[in-house]
Amino acid sequence: MAKFSFEHSFEIDTLKRLIAQYQGLFRHQSLLDLHYRGEPLSVTAIELGKQDAPCPTVLFVGGVHGVERIGAQVVLAFLGSLLNRLSWDSHLQALLKEVRLAFVPVANPVGFLQGSRSNGNYVDLMRNAPIDAEEKVTFLVGGHRLTNKLPWYRGKKGMEAETQVLVDYVHQLQDSSTSVIALDAHSGFGLSDHIWFPYAHTRKPFEGMGYIYHLKQLFDRGYPHHGHYKLAPQSHFYQTHGDIWDYLAQTNPSSNPFIPLTLEMGSWAWVKKNPRQIFNFSGYFNPQKTHRHHRILRRHVVLMQFLIEAAYANVLENINQAQFERLQADAERYWAKKP
Repeated sequence: MAKFSFEHSFEIDTLKRLIAQYQGLFRHQSLLDLHYRGEPLSVTAIELGKQDAPCPTVLFVGGVHGVERIGAQVVLAFLGSLLNRLSWDSHLQALLKEVRLAFVPVANPVGFLQGSRSNGNYVDLMRNAPIDAEEKVTFLVGGHRLTNKLPWYRGKKGMEAETQVLVDYVHQLQDSSTSVIALDAHSGFGLSDHIWFPYAHTRKPFEGMGYIYHLKQLFDRGYPHHGHYKLAPQSHFYQTHGDIWDYLAQTNPSSNPFIPLTLEMGSWAWVKKNPRQIFNFSGYFNPQKTHRHHRILRRHVVLMQFLIEAAYANVLENINQAQFERLQADAERYWAKKP
């Protein structure tokens, strides 16, 4: 069996340890079984909470890009915290009777073992969904079909297995939920932390923008000293082909609210504070200093907990049609111009 560095297998090993230690407290399934150089791997989904009837669902995804290890670590750290609290936290126990929490912490396990952005076929999963940008995209970065020897390769026609199972799983959650909020953790862009929402392929306003605007209002009022994320449609920064969340937003099998959010952690700030990171490919995407790493693991807990509390309160379900139309109009005015 092939041996891999602790650095590149840490997240996979952490997920296995959580499953072994706490498997009696949650449901888990393999969405996809893989092998890489003799190493058995799995795209694993974990669910806590209500299962027997439709309910609000919050989904946390990490590791779509294998080199962006901090995203998977943030999701795994939050999952571990919830599991450690389950035995004594009566509020969490009550919440899980009404809400479903879903986790796909390592969506691209081969990418982790390779230390690469792409999967085992050298395809960028976030450029792989069957949806095309309406305008000309930035060369290479926006996705291309030239060759898998260049980054941001979209692949040939059709979705990669990892993309397909994530899409299928989200469709399954949408079908069995009164609302779905998804948070997909990434790193590698900018000096600030961003939260992006659809669309990445067009400048047209996202049909669920009113829900996001309402969540923004509640978050800003309830947590005025949060990390001050830059919240905007991804198209305000650049457009891409093949965005998974754009595709899911447009193929929602349910009429219930679906709110896909991408947490894009500002890794350039880590490089700015520690320029030696540029000599390590992983350093472009992940904090290298121990104290900074610990800070990032706790920095987004407020946001993640807020999304769970909003689901528990049925915030999206309680918005009637007239309220939503007003929120949508306010949202379109608010995000009419680039920041």
